[in-house]
Amino acid sequence: MQCVARRIVDRRVLHLIKMWLEAAIAERDQKGNWRYTGGHGKGTPQGGVISPLLANLYMNRFLKYWRLQGKGEQWRAHIVAYADDFVILSRGYAVEARGWTQAVMSRIGLTLNEQKTSIRDARTQEFDFLGYTFGRRYSMRNARSYMAARPSKKSIQRLTGTVYDLLRPHEKGSWPEVRERLNAQLRGWQRYFSHGTIARAYQIVNNYVEKRVRHFLRQRCQHSTRGTRRFPSQLIFGELGVRRLARRTACTS
Repeated sequence: MQCVARRIVDRRVLHLIKMWLEAAIAERDQKGNWRYTGGHGKGTPQGGVISPLLANLYMNRFLKYWRLQGKGEQWRAHIVAYADDFVILSRGYAVEARGWTQAVMSRIGLTLNEQKTSIRDARTQEFDFLGYTFGRRYSMRNARSYMAARPSKKSIQRLTGTVYDLLRPHEKGSWPEVRERLNAQLRGWQRYFSHGTIARAYQIVNNYVEKRVRHFLRQRCQHSTRGTRRFPSQLIFGELGVRRLARRTACTS
């Protein structure tokens, strides 16, 4: 609240935020009964409407202290942060940066997630950040190495899991409705994962989508065969209107 008060002077707004922080969380148990937990504790409720704003506001204390202490210049380092997730890119001072970060976090009442916090040598190891996997890749043409980003395996698995749920056999919606929901998911995923080395990830997604759509339509039409002749790739991504992921090319005149 002290951090918030440095930016907001309206007492009514401050009182409202304080009430949010002290409010209990209402949840249903396995029997369907309501139960109330939390309140008057540390942190903000996960999923709360005010939580992302307050988390970024509080996290800014760490980022500001990093700048004031000149750690970027001292350790030849740069921080890339998004909400409560961040990566410190350092040339030769990763151990020092982690130790300093852990100490500062403890001073402001935060803790690092030990399972997700690690030191990686980006020249030989990979690491995941914000859905992407960063690391060294090798060209298929000349085998030369280069640093690149690509959609992580977890990101691809989450998308294929969503596609699977959308195309379950018990889905009763019309095909245009199902297709629109499917394309909306594919369109959003493609817009986010449109940087770096994406060809392989797009191929995996397209192959899975084609397989699931064919299975879904075969079940709906009650075909006993695999449906490859009735629902070929050209039909699925053509007349049936399913979105095919492909790298966008700039128009030239």
